[in-house]
Amino acid sequence: MKTKYIVSALTVCLSVLIGGWVWENKKSSNIIRVGVLHSLTGTMAISERHVKNATLLAIEHINRRGGIDGRHIDPVIADGRSDWPTFAVEAERLIRHEKVSAIFGCWTTASRKTIKPIIEKYNHLLFYSVQYEGLENSPNIIYTGAAPNQQIIPAVRWACEHVGRRFYLVGSEYIFPRAANEIIKAEAALLGARIVGETYLKLGATQTQHVIEQIKTTKPDVIFNTINGGTNREFFRDLSYAGITADTTAVISFSIAEKEVEVIGAKIAEGHFACWSYFQSIDTVKNRQWVRAYKAKYGASATISDAMVAAYSSVLFWAQAVKEAGTDTPKKVLQTLKGRSIDTAEGEITIDLENNHTWRHARIGRLMENGQFEIVWQSEERIRPQPYPVFRSQDQWEEFLHTYYQSWGENWEKVD
Repeated sequence: MKTKYIVSALTVCLSVLIGGWVWENKKSSNIIRVGVLHSLTGTMAISERHVKNATLLAIEHINRRGGIDGRHIDPVIADGRSDWPTFAVEAERLIRHEKVSAIFGCWTTASRKTIKPIIEKYNHLLFYSVQYEGLENSPNIIYTGAAPNQQIIPAVRWACEHVGRRFYLVGSEYIFPRAANEIIKAEAALLGARIVGETYLKLGATQTQHVIEQIKTTKPDVIFNTINGGTNREFFRDLSYAGITADTTAVISFSIAEKEVEVIGAKIAEGHFACWSYFQSIDTVKNRQWVRAYKAKYGASATISDAMVAAYSSVLFWAQAVKEAGTDTPKKVLQTLKGRSIDTAEGEITIDLENNHTWRHARIGRLMENGQFEIVWQSEERIRPQPYPVFRSQDQWEEFLHTYYQSWGENWEKVD
């Protein structure tokens, strides 16, 4: 009799265990996990935490409509902490231990280049939504931010025509500003413009007065600004204190948008320029709808930037590709992404068939006192992405990058 009870009890326990395993397995099959990897702390949090918010909003909107063929998207959020080795550790964890199907993340080129070998090692998938210097084309990365011929080069041409031809270059000391300024110098030479000064600041630097002194001495018409992170606050403050305004010397920035203006202060930077594909002030029905949706989630005073719209669009691209592929396996999803188009808050964008970058417009905006940008110029058509500017061959550009990487001790940022 005792044996019978023991067998019966074991049978019940086994049934519970098997039932639980089946339920958990069924539950997990109805979930698709994705990684959201951004700096939520440190100097880059000023920009990246809002891109994270836009990514989560897209996921929420898709889930609200039933997910992807009934499968719920589960975001796993990771903090890169404005530290490139941490990005690598977190990317590996997201892929190996969290079993995510894609990663949406990074802002700086240093963080992207640090995790690129990991993404490629596992034949995984990264969506990178920030404008950048180009000089890269990974089969495992979808670049939804602007390439150099969609931001840097149009800005230089516009400046020569509308502002002046004496350029001062200031940036953070890592690979994006170095490469961006190399492109600016090549384009300037073609247009007959002159570089009168060039300075780099450590990421997170709080002292910029020495740069201001050089600007006062060289008297440029235009300052091309590739500073990233919180240092922009000090830079524009010190410009203002020195009496350098947009009326005397215009700043054209490549990493300052509406969100960064909130921290810098619109009155301090009023009248200066930025070049992006998207500005919140775009006057279309689609954009107004998107702005309302974002404000409904994050507050009536919330502002929206180019990278945020590109991040939201990245999730839509991925979700459509997963649905068409019938699987969230990165390899299969990558095959269905090329040539795909979606209608976004900035207009239609398309993933290029050859280089995984997107066709986008270029726009230049002048900062107004209310923190929004008045669009003063935009390209007539979408611009086909060209990650490697024609000034040099692809091999020459890659050698340029490699030289800095080696000279900085196999790092994408100069470390003292």
